[in-house]
Amino acid sequence: MSSDFESYEQDFAVLTAEITGRIGKVPKLVGDEKKQMVANVEKQLEEARELLEQMELEVREIPPQSRGMYSSRMRSYKQEMGKLEADFKRSRIAYSDEVRNELLGDDGNSSENQLIKLREERAHLLDNTERLERSSRRLEAGYQIAVETEQIGQEMLENLSHDREKIQRARERLRETDANLGKSSRILTGMLRRIIQNRILIVVLAVIVIFTTMMAIYFSVRGR
Repeated sequence: MSSDFESYEQDFAVLTAEITGRIGKVPKLVGDEKKQMVANVEKQLEEARELLEQMELEVREIPPQSRGMYSSRMRSYKQEMGKLEADFKRSRIAYSDEVRNELLGDDGNSSENQLIKLREERAHLLDNTERLERSSRRLEAGYQIAVETEQIGQEMLENLSHDREKIQRARERLRETDANLGKSSRILTGMLRRIIQNRILIVVLAVIVIFTTMMAIYFSVRGR
């Protein structure tokens, strides 16, 4: 199980390195080249998200006592993924100095006004992007808490199930013990009854023997 997770980790590291390199190239491109690069990065980001989902599924299959370390690594990878997405959003609206000069040219006040307008639009977009990132982080944190709560709930249910089985086994042993005690009590009662009966029989036989002996002695003496 951990070997699969580590394999996904290696793929994720290679993929994020490629994404980082391509994101750095986006501001330097214009037109169709930029669109193509953006499409490639979007495709790779989707692949990275799928890898994270696979890794999270692997973590859920790991025993609870060993899951903590992998959960910590998953949080780090998610933070890295969020940073890549934020960098990508900024790169799509950013321009290098060469591209900006090419777009604006050098025609005095008109170029300066366009540059100011471009900066204002960029600042506005960055502000919106940061808001979206903060909302995304809050949602991610809420999701992580929900996942951890679900895991804790599952562990508690498993513990309760084990405890219930133990209690049921204990009850069964008590029932068996009660049944055995009942049998033992009946056996002892029967043995005691037979002992009393035997003693009574012995006493009766002794009385009969004594009486017979006395009668024999009596008639013997009387006959003389």
